[in-house]
Amino acid sequence: MSEFPAELKYASSHEWTRLESDGSVVVGITDHAQDALGDVVYIELPEVGAHVDAGAEVAVIESVKAASDIYSPVTGDVTEINPALEDEPEAVNSSPYGDGWLFRVMPSDAASMGDLMDADAYAASVEE
Repeated sequence: MSEFPAELKYASSHEWTRLESDGSVVVGITDHAQDALGDVVYIELPEVGAHVDAGAEVAVIESVKAASDIYSPVTGDVTEINPALEDEPEAVNSSPYGDGWLFRVMPSDAASMGDLMDADAYAASVEE
């Protein structure tokens, strides 16, 4: 059974977001998504400084099963990527909500976070 921490917000495309105290948003993929992918072997992350739009493809994650696109849940500028994933992409499998985070965005419109689902709504969407 996948876990969905209540403090996070979720996109229907299986990314999670966490609003930080500085207003930035940390983005990763959900436990459900990493489980469906299987063993992650490579991740291509966006460039720091890149502008990303909510719902647009921003990264690619490859597993032993398939390659999947990662979409930005919010519009803004990428301020940081997770450098540990270059050498340890499997952190996405072992710690999707911790060490396996993907990138950080400074949103240009914080209100866009309101379009994301809470944990209960996301859990219901993946059970359908």
